[in-house]
Amino acid sequence: MRGSTEDAARARDRSAVLVARRGGRRYRLLWLLAGPGILAMLGENDGPSMISYAVSGAGYGLGFFLPFTIALFAVAFVCQEMAMRVGAVTGRGFGELILKRYGPGWGWFGAADLAVTNLVTLVAEFAAIRIGLAYFGYPAWTAAALGMALVVATSVLGRYRRWERTVLGLAAFNALFLVAAILVRPAPAGVGQAIATWSPLPDGSPVTLLLLLTSTIGATVTPWMVFFQQSASADKGLTRADVRYGRVETGLGAALAAVFGASAVVVGAVLAGPGGGDQPVSSDAIPALLDRAAGTPVGAIFALGLIEAGAVALLTISASTSYAIAESLGRPHSFNGPTRRAVVFHSVNLATAALAAAVVLIPGAPLVAIALNANVLATVLLPVTLTFLLMLAADRQLMGAAANTRPMTITAVAVVVLIALCAGAYAVASFLETLGVLPHP
Repeated sequence: MRGSTEDAARARDRSAVLVARRGGRRYRLLWLLAGPGILAMLGENDGPSMISYAVSGAGYGLGFFLPFTIALFAVAFVCQEMAMRVGAVTGRGFGELILKRYGPGWGWFGAADLAVTNLVTLVAEFAAIRIGLAYFGYPAWTAAALGMALVVATSVLGRYRRWERTVLGLAAFNALFLVAAILVRPAPAGVGQAIATWSPLPDGSPVTLLLLLTSTIGATVTPWMVFFQQSASADKGLTRADVRYGRVETGLGAALAAVFGASAVVVGAVLAGPGGGDQPVSSDAIPALLDRAAGTPVGAIFALGLIEAGAVALLTISASTSYAIAESLGRPHSFNGPTRRAVVFHSVNLATAALAAAVVLIPGAPLVAIALNANVLATVLLPVTLTFLLMLAADRQLMGAAANTRPMTITAVAVVVLIALCAGAYAVASFLETLGVLPHP
């Protein structure tokens, strides 16, 4: 049961939406409803993702990974549109619905699955912030301090809308990767050819290629996005009448994220050597390497982009964990209202970020490896989340006329199968490499 404080906050926001709708002010209406979709998409353009895109570009150029990255954001749209629609129609978060529809066992499994994945990813976000700050000469503790300061500051705003607009303002700086891509002056014909022709998968170690494929998938579609967008849509107060605008907003977020993510691939391609994948690039050295390859502004802008990407993802991912745990416990789960009312929600938000920050301060912690493999872990665990999302979105008893159509269901099933096959292939290839059947890269 939502508390009166949360209901009053949503009612004020909904009154502005109703005024815009009755007045036929479409752009005003879209602005009022914007938030969850754009934040989910740009939040997924996080530090590990942008590092993964740049490493792919540096190792293999534009031919395969540039169009692959763009295509994956179309896949992300399919998933996130369902999450938005379920949240708007039911007014309930993802974790809450899993608990009520499929029982506490599956509800807690989903929440625990997400909490573990998110913790690893949050460590990677702090690592990305640290890499960006290290370029400017700041020590590791500044990354932990900056990240925690942002989480604390945004947790006490007292309104979902204030939290959302603050994080949206930070997310706008994801465009720094586009600026960096422009400054490296890629050949427009080469970029266009890469997108239009889509080269075959490049040569290289099967395990290395599958790692990059799986990591790239995990850079665009992850479990936290589903939990976050559905719960944030409910927290924002979206309704069935808002689905059409929510779909547009999610598509806009996917388009922006695709442009900025592809930009990171283009920037990384500046570092591609004649040997392609035979010349690995150290992730934490990317900003400095860009200085030498394309000039100081590019390295500095890329470093600033990593700080922004890590910060926005830190806020959205920690929020998704808070939603999932509080919903599973049946406790208040909203940014609306005083912090003392949603103690569990805010405590989880702060505790998960603090734990991740502590790991970053451990001397010798393999942060770069964590940053790259966080995306792989997300991909391995993603099919479970997407299967539940698909069942909810196709449930006509729950969704009524807003349930998935047959083409939607077929498309969503294909997405789940693709991700599961890629994750399974990587696991098998890694096992065969361990046995010596496949050569080490």
